[in-house]
This record gives sequence, structure tokens and C-alpha cells, in this order.
Amino acid sequence: MSECCLKGFKWDGEPQGKEVEVSGQTCYVTGSNPDVGIIVIHDLYGWTFGNTRLLADSYAAEVGATVYVPDFFGGVVLSADLINNPAEWGKLDLPNFMERNNKAVRGPEMVSLAKHLRTQHGKLGAIGYCYGGWAAFQLGLKSDAPLVDCIAAAHPTFLTKEEISNVGVPVQIIAPEIDPQFTEELKTYAVTEIPKLGVPFDYQYFPGLSHGFSIRGNRENPAEVKGLERARRAAVMWFKEWLV
Repeated sequence: MSECCLKGFKWDGEPQGKEVEVSGQTCYVTGSNPDVGIIVIHDLYGWTFGNTRLLADSYAAEVGATVYVPDFFGGVVLSADLINNPAEWGKLDLPNFMERNNKAVRGPEMVSLAKHLRTQHGKLGAIGYCYGGWAAFQLGLKSDAPLVDCIAAAHPTFLTKEEISNVGVPVQIIAPEIDPQFTEELKTYAVTEIPKLGVPFDYQYFPGLSHGFSIRGNRENPAEVKGLERARRAAVMWFKEWLV
């Protein structure tokens, strides 16, 4: 994990949802469609990050879904104010933070919540940003009883070739050109191997943009605004295609 997972911008706006407990998991919930659910798996800034909640509100309104942003950091979040203070990044003990929130620790929580939400909604999707990207792929693993009906991953972090090659539901990848986490090797592997799996695949490529743009993009930069809006619209259309 590198500084690309921390840099970015906070967006203006007031989230419209509420904080509730869902099957023992603290969540931000927005929207109220009992037929369609979407899990948004957060980036390094966690479930309270305003940008993540604003995106969740957008999916709830535009897809027509109940959207959940669960806390998968065990109640601990990095302050959103860090995004404006790069000088403070070096003081963070990110290796320890990530060890406490690694796949073995948080993966079972994500699966448990997805299993519960599967019983609550006729259709269920998931999208993961940065840290959450690998989790979306794990929820979309090939199975006789898939946990979700489709997934999307935006500039995923910690994603492995094994997770890519075992996806079993329709999958969308939002991939910026510049990304030390979702590397050129992983990009090539994904676009080569996923079409062999027999699942619908949508690869959205964003030349000139960097890791994190779709959730922490600069709204004062026209190129980033165009990219983050295109990424958001792409995810909306993907969920409409497979969930509605």
C-alpha cells in the first residue's frame, strides 16, 4: 500500500442516509428498495468517509436500491482530514493498520453480511473501492449459490490473480492508467483471463487518471471530474443491467 491510497480530495455534500446495525454490522444505509441491494466496500478512509456515502446515495437514487456501506475496520477509521495533510501520512502505522484489517480478518465479516443481505433482497450487488476492490471479487467468487449477482471494482488494492481467475458473476473493473496497486500486469491478466470464464465483463479504462480518482477525485480538475462522473455512471448502468 502506498500514498496513492491516501491522496485525493473531499467532496462537498451532505449524505442522506442513516447509520444502523445490520446483522451485527454497523452500516450507513441509504435508499429503501426491498428488491435490490448494493454493498459498497470502502477504501482506506473507511465507512464514515463523506465521498463514499455520497456515492452510495447516488447509487440508491439512480439505480433504485437499498445501499449499504458497512464498517469493515472494526470501528477504527482514518480521519478524512488526513486527505489534506500529506505531511501527516508518514506518521501513520499503515502496516499495523492493514494487518488488523487484512483479508483473513475482514473477509469472513464481509461474507457473513452478504449472506444476510442475500436473504433480504431479490438481487444483490457489490462494489469495492481501492481496499474494497479485492473484497468485491471475493464476494463474486464462482459458486453454486453466489453471494451476489454482480460486482464492480474501482482501482482495486490487494487484488490477486487467483481472485481474478475465480470470479463467477458479471464483473466490472474501473481502471485508471496510473495505478501502482492495480498494476499493468494485473490489468493485462484481467482483460486476458476474465473473458475465458464465461461471465459478462465490462472493462472501463481511464487514460491519464490515477488510483483513487473515482472516490477521491478533484472536483476542481475538469479531467478528473469527467473521469469520476464517467466511472459513477458506468457503475450505475452496470447495476441497472444486472440488478434491476
